[in-house]
Amino acid sequence: MIYRFFWRRCLSVLFAFLLWILPLGQSAGADEINRYIRRDLQASEPVSIAIDESGKTREFSPQSLERGKQLFDESCLFCHLRGANVPFPPVSLSLKDLAGATPPRDNISGFVAYMREPMTYDGGDYTPWCRQVPESWMSPEQLEDLAAFVIRAAQKDQGWGVKAVEVNL
Repeated sequence: MIYRFFWRRCLSVLFAFLLWILPLGQSAGADEINRYIRRDLQASEPVSIAIDESGKTREFSPQSLERGKQLFDESCLFCHLRGANVPFPPVSLSLKDLAGATPPRDNISGFVAYMREPMTYDGGDYTPWCRQVPESWMSPEQLEDLAAFVIRAAQKDQGWGVKAVEVNL
């Protein structure tokens, strides 16, 4: 009898905990992404991001940035946690480093071109540090969403792309 009471009590506490953690109709992960996109990337409305070096821009919705973050988390996070660059630490995914690449990668076209055919930072040769992303892996729209997420994070997230030496560990 005591065991039955104990297990019922444990199950009710577990059930209450799950209801608190997982609001009805959405997962905890989606809520966290929304919060990051809204708060840290300041994107509760569509945001303009440069699509080429001429300064021409395109609007990306918060949902596009969410999709980009999800693609980044699934495909890039292992080597680029918070915009760092584990394989080649001197160059991060900061806005300064993206803009300093040849050709610049601080716009959608430049970033997508790099992901389709990764080149060294000076643009002189193919680099094995980053995987090539063919259209069979990510569609143009998916890769543009990923690029928009990275560029927006580089623009707005204070901790994005900070190198360990800059943090003075």
